[in-house]
Amino acid sequence: MKLANLNVAGQTFVAVVDTIEQRYWPVSDLVPGFNGDMVQLIQQFHHRYQDLRPGAAGLPLSGARLLAPIDQPRRNVFCVGKNYHEHAAEFQNSGFDSSAKNGEHAPEAPVYFSKPASTIIGHGVQIPRHSNVSSQLDYEAELGVVIGKGGLGIKKADAMNHVFGYTIINDVTARDLQQRHRQWFLGKSLDGFCPMGPYLVTADEVNGQHVNVKCWVNGDLRQNSNTSRLIFDIPTLIETLSAGIELHPGDVIATGTPAGVGIGFKPPRFLQKGDVIRIEIENLGVLENEVGD
Repeated sequence: MKLANLNVAGQTFVAVVDTIEQRYWPVSDLVPGFNGDMVQLIQQFHHRYQDLRPGAAGLPLSGARLLAPIDQPRRNVFCVGKNYHEHAAEFQNSGFDSSAKNGEHAPEAPVYFSKPASTIIGHGVQIPRHSNVSSQLDYEAELGVVIGKGGLGIKKADAMNHVFGYTIINDVTARDLQQRHRQWFLGKSLDGFCPMGPYLVTADEVNGQHVNVKCWVNGDLRQNSNTSRLIFDIPTLIETLSAGIELHPGDVIATGTPAGVGIGFKPPRFLQKGDVIRIEIENLGVLENEVGD
């Protein structure tokens, strides 16, 4: 099932969408009395997808504006760095990685950082250029995992039962800030640096551990990999995070990016105003954003 956060005539609401027929059904019509956001929907329906099955004809999706599916997360987005071998190598060789040990091409344990809610923008929204603080803007196509059932001390064997669904994330990064400050939060967390969406697809329709991840910049295919190549798979990420941080319904985990980011080229190919980043993840749709001012 595909879920979306829509805005129609100034009203924002959560809906079930059919991208083939281009129709949508407000959840408030399917579940009388529900008027919450996507996080509240996950809290109430993380194991009850069947209660949201539409029966009527629905409304035309052309009349709605797609927002980020979780545009008001209750906590920062949890992010993972250097989680594909090829990307870990290109990052270490780029000279921009201040976090790696000498000669390290893959981390010994998952590398975590976070992005605040102010970074989140939706499909089609311009990515702020922030030229006053950065001249080295980069893209990172990633699978986003959305937690359905919360928990503390979740074990790998049970971790996938805690996944509600998946979305697409662009972990936009100011490489010069990332390098200069020797940590990742600032360079990853400027306003608008987390395009997300366009949909949240429930876990019963996607095998998040084996989906293709592709990214184009101005029509040029830059990234092309599969989540089966993750260094630390989704169950490992969930187990590691939840060992001491209780995960909540609606938490989002960005699982890392494959090789092919701008700093992997010689010379680096940083984003400029007007560049269009198109990310496609198998069964999740397409997230596309242009770099603005």
